[in-house]
Amino acid sequence: MKRIKQYKKLFNIEGAIDLKELKKTYRNLVKEWHPDKFQDEEKKAEAEEVSTEIIDGYHFLVSIAPETKAANLEAYKTTITEFQVSDWHHKSMLLEVTFTDGNTYEYFGVNKILFGKFINAKSMNNFGKRNIFNKFLYRKSMKASVMA
Repeated sequence: MKRIKQYKKLFNIEGAIDLKELKKTYRNLVKEWHPDKFQDEEKKAEAEEVSTEIIDGYHFLVSIAPETKAANLEAYKTTITEFQVSDWHHKSMLLEVTFTDGNTYEYFGVNKILFGKFINAKSMNNFGKRNIFNKFLYRKSMKASVMA
């Protein structure tokens, strides 16, 4: 959740993410912070860091945008209904779940208590569908794409 707020602040987004506005803001920020615009090595290094954060933030926000989620909803539903949970990791309020089809999803805002119930449930899949998969903000993890 902290990451979401940080990136929304960077792109001046309040409320829902509009991909058209996000892309416009992204282009302006990239132009403003492009490292080649700076001569001073110190400023150039800072610009590289900021550019990297802008790029990461853009890709992250695109992945949780309502339009992106709507476009990928059928594939997501197939994964959570037809495949089993094969692995999971929980850190802070982020739950990362890998399914047997190889897809990995990140769920934001899942606390330790709910995570404990999830891993101790008789059926992680049923518990996940009822309490996590359809209730928390999620995105497809890029780790699955990188490994494939």
